[in-house]
Amino acid sequence: MEATCLVVLLRLCVQILALPAYLLWYLGIWDPLCKKLFPYVMAVVTIIYNKLMSDKKKEMFSNLKDFASPTGALTLLEIGTGTGSNFQFYPAGCKIICTDPNPNFQKFLDKSLAENPHVQMERCLVAPAEDLHQVPAASVDVVVSTLVLCSVKSPEQVMKEVLRVLRPGGAFYFLEHVAGAPSSWNLFWQQIFDPTWKCLCDGCHLTRETWKDLEKAGFSELKLRHICAPLKWQPTKPHIIGYAVK
Repeated sequence: MEATCLVVLLRLCVQILALPAYLLWYLGIWDPLCKKLFPYVMAVVTIIYNKLMSDKKKEMFSNLKDFASPTGALTLLEIGTGTGSNFQFYPAGCKIICTDPNPNFQKFLDKSLAENPHVQMERCLVAPAEDLHQVPAASVDVVVSTLVLCSVKSPEQVMKEVLRVLRPGGAFYFLEHVAGAPSSWNLFWQQIFDPTWKCLCDGCHLTRETWKDLEKAGFSELKLRHICAPLKWQPTKPHIIGYAVK
């Protein structure tokens, strides 16, 4: 009870400090402003994140080629592609379908493509992960999501769309920050910052238990690990990493 009261009190303090942003949100100014500024912020953040998480990403994507089609070609759909920060970890010749609901990422995406000529852009769609109707069913070998499921409106609908577009035997790769363990300091700070974080950071949830959505999705095989990412900010340290096979 004491811990709950402390969380509420500290949460209120954070919200008071963020009052100008809340005012902009109430006036309908913050959201469009965030959509324009967020790609610039992520262009910096993803560089730092990749440096800290490079080994984990290399390990995670090391067996991507195992899911190539019988012809040897690998068609990969990345949801929430953002700045294209994962391109450097994909195998040569990989064909990529990019999706993101924010069209303001385009110039950063173009830059990443120019820096990674070993991958081929098949097409780029402005679409939320919950609605991939432009992608035919059973048409891709791999779907990738990194730091995306924290901010989607419906993780359950995303899982349905991932399973729909994957061919039989295809795989869904994920690397996501998630809720900390019960009674942990990580979860304590997440509960304090979560309401303000969602408002300021384009709908990102700090306390989402994404592993539960993956477990319930209906994949034939799920390889998932909980890790503590080597990040400086405590609330985003808890991560899950792995892949699921259709």
